[in-house]
Amino acid sequence: MTDAMLKQIKQLPPLPETAIQIEAVYQNPNATFDDMVKILQKDPLLTADILKSANSPLYGFSREITSIAQAVSLFGMGTIRGFALASIISKSFPLDLTPYGITTAPYSNKAKLQNALVTSWYIRKNPKILGVLSAAAFLVDIGKVLIAQVLKEERRSDEFRKALMQSGQITQTEIAFVGATTAQASAQIFDHWRFEEEMILAIRHCEAPQSAPDAVRLSAQSLQIVRTAVTFNGTLTPQSVDAAKALVHEYGLDIVSFEGALANLQA
Repeated sequence: MTDAMLKQIKQLPPLPETAIQIEAVYQNPNATFDDMVKILQKDPLLTADILKSANSPLYGFSREITSIAQAVSLFGMGTIRGFALASIISKSFPLDLTPYGITTAPYSNKAKLQNALVTSWYIRKNPKILGVLSAAAFLVDIGKVLIAQVLKEERRSDEFRKALMQSGQITQTEIAFVGATTAQASAQIFDHWRFEEEMILAIRHCEAPQSAPDAVRLSAQSLQIVRTAVTFNGTLTPQSVDAAKALVHEYGLDIVSFEGALANLQA
């Protein structure tokens, strides 16, 4: 990672107090749903953002979710934590992705689809791992925002965009220009903010899960799979879905549950 990238991460402002409190509750094994609800209810704007996310058609609930307590009960603390952190952190960065040649809409759509896919996949199958994956799926691409900032400050945006168009290889182009991929930059950001180690490691290794420690390998594999299924432009395509299914088979994961999650999302 280049000095410019490391400097940019070190200069990040601290997380808002609400995010710190949410993390403290989530990581406290003795915390209850009520503890999470009390923190969220103190911030009406955040509550509104969470309810908007929870009522998205992507999650398939037939009835409107009208309270934060209802949302926590239906989704669990881990997923609601993901909704909350995605809302808070996205407002901590100027979302300008012009070096990548995209607007904020594809970036936001990718994050939402990744979260919805991993939620549908694991909400009943493995709620514990979903606590890590929900936030990770939402936030794994935040590194792109920081990479874009560095490129703009160095006045290399046009050069980067041209190289990206010529190669079509995002990770290789990122490494060539800033010495780090999106996921590596994201992991460094969350390490700077002292997030839980399991989430940091899952993000750091999601591009090469075989290198992940045993304890987080499933999380890293799952994160790689949902990132593969959802394209750079925030869509599901037959090609991206087939590539994701191939990884599910390669890692020996449950293809039936993954296909069910895809069917829920595509419906």
